[in-house]
Amino acid sequence: MSVGELAGLLVAVFWAVLVTLLAVVLVRLSRVLKEATVLVSAVTEQAVPLLVDAGTAVRSANEQLERVDEITANVQDAAANANALSSTVAATLGGPLVKVAAFSYGVRKAVSKQQAGVPLPQQAAEREALAKLIRAEVRAATAPRGSGLLSRVRRAVRG
Repeated sequence: MSVGELAGLLVAVFWAVLVTLLAVVLVRLSRVLKEATVLVSAVTEQAVPLLVDAGTAVRSANEQLERVDEITANVQDAAANANALSSTVAATLGGPLVKVAAFSYGVRKAVSKQQAGVPLPQQAAEREALAKLIRAEVRAATAPRGSGLLSRVRRAVRG
């Protein structure tokens, strides 16, 4: 054998080994592709019903949210009505109740002062003085705290 024939034989063996290795790789690649195809079809078969179920769940959740929106709107209306009713009751009854409480407080204070030794007024001037005392006590009871008005009223009453 000559060197050229030996080189040709080596190249032929090399190509035969290379073709054999490529054939093995291609056979394995075809198996992987078949398994991937089966896997993709199985996932598709399972994913479609899941997507349908997810769509149904989203629709149901949307319906429930619409109901909650309606309930929230009704609760807001009820709260606004309750607030309006509370304001009306406070405006209607609050002022007179405060005045009655202040008047009763003034009367109690005047009676307690009378029981402490101040005699009942017999003459008009004395009754007027008692009326001034009651009015001053009513003003003192209805005056805002901390404004100094209460102390000025007490000083005016005392003298």
